Amino acid sequence: MDADLTRRQLLRGGAAGVGLAVAAGLATPAAATPARAAAALGAPAAVAPVGEYDVVVVGSGAAGMTAALTAAKRGLSVVVLEKAPTFGGSAARSGAGIWIPNNQVLLAAGVPDTPAKAAQYLAAVVGADVPAARQEAFLRNGPAMIDFVLANSPLRFRFMAGYSDYYPELPGGLPNGRSIEPDQFDGNLLGAELAHLNPPYLATPPGLVVFSADYKWLNLALVNAKGAAVAAECLARGTAAALAGQKPLTMGQALAAGLRVGLLRANVPVLLNTPLVDLNVENGAVTGVVVPQGLVRARRGVIVGSGGFEHNAAMRAQYQRQPIGTDWTVGAKENTGDGHRAGQRAGAALDLMDDAWWGPAIPTPGDPYFCLAERTLPGGLIVNQAGQRFVNEAAPYSDVVHTMYDKNPAAPDIPAWLIVDQNYRNRYLFRDIAPLLPFPDAWYAAGAVFKASTIQDLGTQIGVPPTVLKSTVDRFNGFARSGVDSEFHRGASAYDHYYTDPAVTPNSCLAPLWAAPYYALRLVPGDLGTKGGMRTDARARVLRPDGSVIPGLYAAGNASAAVMGHSYAGAGSTIGPAMTFGYIAGNDV
Repeated sequence: MDADLTRRQLLRGGAAGVGLAVAAGLATPAAATPARAAAALGAPAAVAPVGEYDVVVVGSGAAGMTAALTAAKRGLSVVVLEKAPTFGGSAARSGAGIWIPNNQVLLAAGVPDTPAKAAQYLAAVVGADVPAARQEAFLRNGPAMIDFVLANSPLRFRFMAGYSDYYPELPGGLPNGRSIEPDQFDGNLLGAELAHLNPPYLATPPGLVVFSADYKWLNLALVNAKGAAVAAECLARGTAAALAGQKPLTMGQALAAGLRVGLLRANVPVLLNTPLVDLNVENGAVTGVVVPQGLVRARRGVIVGSGGFEHNAAMRAQYQRQPIGTDWTVGAKENTGDGHRAGQRAGAALDLMDDAWWGPAIPTPGDPYFCLAERTLPGGLIVNQAGQRFVNEAAPYSDVVHTMYDKNPAAPDIPAWLIVDQNYRNRYLFRDIAPLLPFPDAWYAAGAVFKASTIQDLGTQIGVPPTVLKSTVDRFNGFARSGVDSEFHRGASAYDHYYTDPAVTPNSCLAPLWAAPYYALRLVPGDLGTKGGMRTDARARVLRPDGSVIPGLYAAGNASAAVMGHSYAGAGSTIGPAMTFGYIAGNDV
């Protein structure tokens, strides 16, 4: 969509002075200073109106774009305000798994899901942390949301066969999983807007078209026939797309692009470089959004989908356990809790602020690396600063970090250490480093990885008691040979076996460490984003501490408290609920 056109839409009916400043590109966040100063003095802020819509959506991630598309298809006038110079937020950076039970994609693939199974499983996972009405709203509206997106955007989805629910042994859990992901998408459909798509967290290798579900097999491409076949298929897809003149997108890139095309076709402007400064409140109701250029009025309501607060050091220090850092997250860098703070000023209650979508991360130079397969593949174990194991390495990633924080005060495990040997490195992909290739020198220089010819020397390098580390590895090797981890039960759950090597027996999660040199990789509490935010009801309406509704204010995604509570039901438990509650808000506003 033409950028000048969207600016004209924003300015329609606006004050002449503010309009001239914006049109000339002169308006900056300083334009909001009078409003902030007035608020600091306890006085009402007079902000010049610069536009009016039925619905104003804050944030262009999965939650915001789904909400905007839903409202627009009801015939409402909608604008999306985006802080970043790009659209897509953290969703565009992600693998874009989507956990939605009983949706049409799953049922068409023959997944034996039912509403009763899904409700039983979600209740078992979430427990009493989240009201039953919100859980029910998610399960009831999720399939309808997928139907809506399929009908109103060019997005198509694929079943991620075999990607188990994270607790498949619980009542209603499915060992073959409930997760779907976007199918291949042609970026040409975005036209000039493709240049504004937020880049992925990890770029796909040039010439390949890779789905999230492929990574399980690409990790094994050197040692497994199916892995080699999947790698060849990824190359064939890329070659076919190039011959067809396409710009193939998958994962989060496809999801964000597909939703954005839906908005383009629905004539919904997405205004980049337009951060939320505050919510406009009149007589207790939210009636618009203050941006640096002035006030964008909302006749029916504001939907906040502004992401988490993972890049706000002060908020993380206030709400979360130490040690914590803004440099360990892979969330979009613009996620600094703007929606949370504006919601609080409007009277919103906050929940789950201590939690995040955690996962062990290696603090590599630049972006940290969020570990999935690497800590699960056979031939590695995780130890604390005492040189002892303390967790099932193959457990759901959020559980591993919860355990790190729970145990750290008594037996320090931040950082922890992933210990692997050369046999492991000879067999498996590590991040985007092919088997046999060395870790980058920059990783060693940053203290992210250490290398030694013996386990004892490795312990000395990382400050772990050498004899204890050697004893721990020897004990682990015994478990690997027997196939039974009697300490932490690695391999007991079907989920543990997703990122493993089928050629390894008797337990595909476990293999002994025997080939020098040995490596230690530093692990810290990383995350995909925070999961605490504004308390909402089953209609995505924001609530005050007393449970009353703030009229005109909705929230979805990581700006709201997660329907998953302190847990994580399966791959896509972030994006699936974000889109669903965006859809609910777009229908309710």
